[in-house]
Amino acid sequence: MLRVAEQYAGTDTGRQRRANEDSLLARAPLFVVADGMGGARAGEVASRIAVEMFARGIGDPTEPEAALATLVRDANARIYERSHRHADQAGMGTTLTALYVGAGTVSIAHVGDSRAYRLRGNELQRLTDDHSLVDELIREGRLTPEEAVEHPQRSVITRALGPESAVDVDTLSVDARAGDVFLLCSDGLTTMVGEDEIERVLSEHARLRDIGEALIAAANEAGGRDNISVVLVRVEEVSARLADERAPLAPGDADGHAREDPLPQTASMKIAGTDAPRSREAPAELPGAGAGEEPAESRVAQAGAGAAPDQTLAPREPVRAREPRRGPAHESALPRRSRKRRVTVLAVLAVVLALVCVGAYVALQSVYFIGTNNRGLVTLFRGVPFRLPLNVALYQSDYVTGVSASTITPARRSELLDHSLRSEGNAITLLHSLELGQLE
Repeated sequence: MLRVAEQYAGTDTGRQRRANEDSLLARAPLFVVADGMGGARAGEVASRIAVEMFARGIGDPTEPEAALATLVRDANARIYERSHRHADQAGMGTTLTALYVGAGTVSIAHVGDSRAYRLRGNELQRLTDDHSLVDELIREGRLTPEEAVEHPQRSVITRALGPESAVDVDTLSVDARAGDVFLLCSDGLTTMVGEDEIERVLSEHARLRDIGEALIAAANEAGGRDNISVVLVRVEEVSARLADERAPLAPGDADGHAREDPLPQTASMKIAGTDAPRSREAPAELPGAGAGEEPAESRVAQAGAGAAPDQTLAPREPVRAREPRRGPAHESALPRRSRKRRVTVLAVLAVVLALVCVGAYVALQSVYFIGTNNRGLVTLFRGVPFRLPLNVALYQSDYVTGVSASTITPARRSELLDHSLRSEGNAITLLHSLELGQLE
């Protein structure tokens, strides 16, 4: 049974663009890269609409290809309708490549020239075909890959979400093994970095974060002509029982896969405390009577001869329960009962501790804060901004914008990057506004 073992998502504006039109979703087991087009504002709107549609989850995981295709068509309809209602967004569109990690296979839906790859061992395999003019000419044998690099119409795509009322969606499912790494990326990476170089970077680093940062840096070093987005997913195989035990619990979802999440949670959850049941005390033992002690008998005092008898009843002493004789078996039973009580108490404490840990995990998955990554880009983090001893972070990167913190006014920077805990909806709204330039 497949499970996401590690993931990374990052996006960068690049060196020649003023705004970032890419949008990402990285919420196991569903991942999406969307590359908007139609001008900075319109392109960003189109890609964001597409990603928000997928944020609801795929619905029926038993037919992942069909479910992914349905979401793509729904996103296309919404973008098409909006572009016809707003004149400044007319003609906007977006590419989209989505990946879903199922129980036994990985399923992909694809439109446009963003790409999906699989790295198995040290071999990189491209899983999608570009819906672009030059790629179609290459497939028809009318153009070589070398000629396509400098072709004047290399940026013309033949299929996207938004321009038409209907869209054809490519879907496929591929097998996956433990250790396979899947890469989703926008063409801002693949037009700057060749597949041989991508394969080398993927094979050089152990951590997906290091791979992602290296790929983005390589695209920028090559010129960074477009926005660069990278999503990386490493899968592992676990037994069905172990998968149920290890799957993180999403708020309001018992199987962990709804992080595939229905709509994003917008409020933190409180976990009620659980009191441990008190152990029963052993009943107090009755005090025993002295050995051989008997109750007093009544005594009759006889009067002198001829006199009426004067009967006097002597008071009885309290009757004492005779303590049973204790042998070796009884004495050994006492430590056994004591050990049993201790085991019971420890078991109860373990259950309470497990409930507390689950509650803490759910709480950490429900709150977000905004900060910067090691490249100074404004980043959305899931969790709380603290580290435990041994440098254990209580947060993880959830979304990286293409906005450098240095470009924000000091007042806005202080307000936005104060590490306040936020709901996901509030944080996403702020970041989208930031990317649209509304906070400047």
